[in-house]
Amino acid sequence: MWLHILILTLVTLQRVIEFVIAHRNTRKIEARGGFEVGSNRYGFVLALQLLWLAGLWYLVLAYLPLISQPWIYGYVVLEATRGWIVAGLGSSWTTRLMVVPGEKLPDEGLHSWIRQANYVVVAAEIFILPLAFGLIWYALAFGLLNLALLVWRMRSEDEALKPLRAGTVPPDA
Repeated sequence: MWLHILILTLVTLQRVIEFVIAHRNTRKIEARGGFEVGSNRYGFVLALQLLWLAGLWYLVLAYLPLISQPWIYGYVVLEATRGWIVAGLGSSWTTRLMVVPGEKLPDEGLHSWIRQANYVVVAAEIFILPLAFGLIWYALAFGLLNLALLVWRMRSEDEALKPLRAGTVPPDA
């Protein structure tokens, strides 16, 4: 049971640290004149993450399933990839959809190869961690919910970032 608790504690701490970094970076972006687009979707992102993690805590501690080491290793690789993404984007990385008029889109790190790299990693995390505990149905359910949310969010993001991809956002956007 201690290993179950350790894994879930580390995942929880990682999520909390990410939200602290994201909040700090959001304030930095706002200080540069940035603003949030699609803020009505952010609550859904938070809710999905909280429900996913709370459900994992409940199911894992209630049933103490066997832990699949290959899936745990896969999750660790995803976390390293996430670290690369966050480091590559620096203070431009946030969990919110932020636009800074006059700035170009960052294309450092993995984002220089895969445009939606962070979303790909998040989708994989939400699917793979439950598999590490043998919760196939949970992985599928939250994987599909997350996919629907990501499609909705990416459509908003693409629309908001279209001017940036073309060059810059007009100052009155």
